[in-house]
Amino acid sequence: MANIIAMSGGVDSSVSLLLSKEKLKNEPLIGVTLALAAENTPEHAADLSNISDAAAVCASQGIEHRAVFAHAEFKQAVIDYFTGEYMAGRTPNPCVVCNRDIKFGLLGDYAKENGAGRIITGHYARLAEIGGYTYIKKAADISKDQSYMLAYLSQNQLRRAYFPLGELTKAEVRAIAEDNNLVSARKKDSQDICFVPDGDYVAAITKATGKEPISGNYIDQSGKILGSHRGYWCYTVGQRKGLGISLGKHAFVLSKDASTNTVVLGDEADLFKTQVNISSLNLPSDPHALDGDVRCIVKLRYAHRGSECVLHRTSETTATLEFDEPQRAPTPGQFAVIYDADTGEHVLGAGVIE
Repeated sequence: MANIIAMSGGVDSSVSLLLSKEKLKNEPLIGVTLALAAENTPEHAADLSNISDAAAVCASQGIEHRAVFAHAEFKQAVIDYFTGEYMAGRTPNPCVVCNRDIKFGLLGDYAKENGAGRIITGHYARLAEIGGYTYIKKAADISKDQSYMLAYLSQNQLRRAYFPLGELTKAEVRAIAEDNNLVSARKKDSQDICFVPDGDYVAAITKATGKEPISGNYIDQSGKILGSHRGYWCYTVGQRKGLGISLGKHAFVLSKDASTNTVVLGDEADLFKTQVNISSLNLPSDPHALDGDVRCIVKLRYAHRGSECVLHRTSETTATLEFDEPQRAPTPGQFAVIYDADTGEHVLGAGVIE
């Protein structure tokens, strides 16, 4: 049975191919590049370039390469989610959803349809077998760890996953690529969100929805009007710079209300919370790992270092996090990823911050 390896055209997937070919010698490989951008866009041109690079790497290793064009599926699963969350006054993380629905969802379905087994990717993460379940484990190189981005996978998806880069550093990956003369060896890493390459979220939302932001009021926590803003979805919780208002002191975005088009400003101290509610709880491994009250370590955003707390399960899909220390700016729409308290390395679950 062949295995599918996701080939982005970058150095990580290219080295994953080399390592998989070496370690899985008796298992054939098929390189697949997902082209997710709409036709006649700069992003589509980048997709075509990536397909060319991925095909070249596969050819150099005697591996079959295929391209799968799936803009419609990507738009429905990821772009519509992204814009919908922003328009609802929340701050999404589309990469988490993309991993679940596209890289291991759509590509997983493609693998099944083509009689393939594993899904191999260039994610910096590891897998661990504990108590009969497959767990996501942090990468050996914590600076590159992507376990947070994989926390919404299912147990079925994890059982078919393989992450060859989990024990390596980025420097080691580039060295392997250089030693093997891969065309991607010196290719720059992709930055920001793939469908927002310039980082301008507001323009991306306008392009996707045809809607422009509408000016509204900044208010304080008592409801007093402080001034005008560009539109509630131009801001995110915790933001200080770029507000376009002078109050004689630093002001921070505390919350947003889509229904009234208002943005609440206040002091930085008002951003800190010890209690955070989460919904849409996902348990990728043991379905009972978070039953009752569980001491754990939680990351409230990808770049968060993680903090100790107690998770109180409130329903099948909801929970309350009680942190030992106040946390700055837990942001509605972002994901809270829950790790075990003993090692802080194994993902127990994840939920959406409310």
